[in-house]
Amino acid sequence: MALNRKLLTDRDFEEAVQLETRVRVFQDDYIVTSSGVIIRFDERTIVVQSSVSEIDYHDRNSCEFFEMRKNK
Repeated sequence: MALNRKLLTDRDFEEAVQLETRVRVFQDDYIVTSSGVIIRFDERTIVVQSSVSEIDYHDRNSCEFFEMRKNK
């Protein structure tokens, strides 16, 4: 079973980048990206890579980001 944790702060995003944690991105209550890895972020944009050729740019204020970790 997976544990989901909402990413809110720069520290949360930095940890997700360092650990290469898989994330789900929601916008308007719909999943727009699933099982991607955050590769870069700033105060306005989060960049998520889902595959070699799929990179998505998400507005930090209009999306919700959830870290997906496997339960040990």
